Formats: sequence, structure tokens, C-alpha cells
Amino acid sequence: MIALFQKKNTGISRSSLATLIDESTVLLMVAIGSLILILALLILFHENANATKGYRLRTLQRQRSQLSLEEEVLNMQIAQQQSLEGLQNDPIVQSMQSPKKPTYLKIGAQ
Repeated sequence: MIALFQKKNTGISRSSLATLIDESTVLLMVAIGSLILILALLILFHENANATKGYRLRTLQRQRSQLSLEEEVLNMQIAQQQSLEGLQNDPIVQSMQSPKKPTYLKIGAQ
């Protein structure tokens, strides 16, 4: 009778041990799957942030080159307006009268 009771106990414990192993295996698989999913999402967000930064950088570089070109054009226009030929052709300068008897001062003469 004791041997029969021991067989029943070992059968019950083996079946519960197998159930525990199955449950722990499933739990381990779920944990590993969750970890993989979380890591995949983190990689996705990181790559998305890098792509966004690259797009912004390319846009800023384009704007910088356009502004540099505009600066060069404006510098050329400023130089053209400040040139001697531009000043001589200015209508205000042309309407000025030349002095009749200019008086020049000598530095150091008293």
C-alpha cells in the first residue's frame, strides 16, 4: 500500500513538474519575444530620428547655399553702386555745379 501511494505521489509530482516546466518555457518565450519587440521598436525610433535629422540637415544646407548665393549677388550690387562709374552717372552728382574759384588750404602754412 505504501508503494502504491508513492507511485501516485511521484505521478502527481511529475505531472505538476512537467506543467511547471511548460509554463516556465512559455513564460521565457514570452519574455524573450517581448524583449525582441521592445528592442525592435527602439531601433525603429532611433532610425526614424536619424532620418529626420538627415532631412533637416540637407534642408539647412540647401538654405545655406541659397543664402550664400544671395549674399554674393548683394555684394556685387553694393560694389556696383559704390563704383566710381556709378557715382559719376548718378543724376544727383551730375546736377552739381563745379566750383568757380576753388580755394585750397595747405597744411602747415599759417
